[in-house]
Amino acid sequence: MHTLNLLLLASGLLVFVSLLAGVMSARLGLPFLLVFLVAGMLVGVDGPVGIQFDNAELAAWVGNAALAVILLEGGLSTRMSTFRAGFKPALALATIGVVLTAAMVGAVAMAVMHVDWRYGLLLGAIVGSTDAAAVFSLMRQSGLRLDERVSATLELESGLNDPMAVFMTLALIATIRTGAGGGEVLMLLARQAGFGAAIGLGGGWCVAWLLRRISNTAEQGGLLSLIIVSGGLAVFATSGLLEGSGFLAVYLFGLRIRELAADAAHAASSALDGFAWAAQATMFLLLGLLVSPHQMLDNVWPTLAVAATLIFVARPIAVWLCLAPLRFANAQRLFVGWVGLRGAVPIVLALFPLMEKIPDSYRFFNVAFAVVLASLLLQGTTLGWVAKALKVVEPPQHPPPGQRAVQGQLTLDAELPLADVFGFFQLPVPDNSGPTLGHWMTDTLARDREVGDGLDWHGARFEISSLVEGRIERVGLQLAPKAAAG
Repeated sequence: MHTLNLLLLASGLLVFVSLLAGVMSARLGLPFLLVFLVAGMLVGVDGPVGIQFDNAELAAWVGNAALAVILLEGGLSTRMSTFRAGFKPALALATIGVVLTAAMVGAVAMAVMHVDWRYGLLLGAIVGSTDAAAVFSLMRQSGLRLDERVSATLELESGLNDPMAVFMTLALIATIRTGAGGGEVLMLLARQAGFGAAIGLGGGWCVAWLLRRISNTAEQGGLLSLIIVSGGLAVFATSGLLEGSGFLAVYLFGLRIRELAADAAHAASSALDGFAWAAQATMFLLLGLLVSPHQMLDNVWPTLAVAATLIFVARPIAVWLCLAPLRFANAQRLFVGWVGLRGAVPIVLALFPLMEKIPDSYRFFNVAFAVVLASLLLQGTTLGWVAKALKVVEPPQHPPPGQRAVQGQLTLDAELPLADVFGFFQLPVPDNSGPTLGHWMTDTLARDREVGDGLDWHGARFEISSLVEGRIERVGLQLAPKAAAG
């Protein structure tokens, strides 16, 4: 028990300090997830603590499970309006865009790392996809109000491009190990996409059917979130056992539940967000612990060449070509090209060659890790500045000149759709918004809420007017006496 307590103390303090440092770094404009990677590196073999950890298989297991939870939460938080707005451009970027990016990075890797085309393309595939955890986190952290189509494209792409990157990585590993031909590669693609989509959509329908027959109050959010997470992990594992894409399956599983059981998905959203943060923290800490910074320095110039090609050449060109037929403005294409954030996915994919004992694969792991650090430091810290410089930030919505916002004290039905209420009173819709005003109030306030409890939102004061068996029935609204100047 003494050893167990020491381990719990050390791990608890590490996560606690990392979270506090992450909150402080977010205020400075640094990506929250970068802190966990750095914390793992400081605890690792080259850091002051000096823990030696080289279990790539354990890191891959944890990484895959964590990514499944992150993609599930991303799918559940995606509205169908967002899906419809960004599906076509996101699908193009998640397929053609990943292939083009991998090919350009692979060509440079062949030249600077002196490897043949299979190894070069393998490295390109490993770093070719954007990362859902990084994109979801920074999009919410930045607080930027982007065009709906641009925002939807970025979020959907980060969830849809992982399966293509995984497929390319597995196909190239098979080609290196066994000399697999084109027919085998096409069969692998068919199995990955076919089984992944079928199991994800089918599993989502079944769990949504079950959730619609369970009470979906916010008080049961913890139970509902456990049902959704356990179902998502079962879908992920089932797809993997049938050689389908678990990443595609769990993302579509989340989307399907959001579409068919929106009330249950919203009631579980707070707990699911906590699961996703725990998964991100564990994964990034473990991956940071696995890397050896001194070995990254041995390949510093090839690594810089690969990172520069990815950030400044391959990603922008791929985005430009994919979005050109879809009538995106030039500034929007440049912005989407810049928000090609890399995170845990490339590092986890870089573990696959290590587990398969591909020659020189640890070198690829170090390069992928360094590329992720460069992406988070360079692209992550400049996201807001680039958006403003390219003028892709949507201006705040104000009342037309000569008109004043509704003012005074009102009483609203808690079952009113939140989007309609906020749209009528010209208030920005929060990211964690639910289907109704009552849902939003329930999730935002404490569980032991009482009549009179309230919250402020952009000049408006919302207070609970009446409760029925703990459920919010009426909400009082008090608006500022004057509208914001246009």
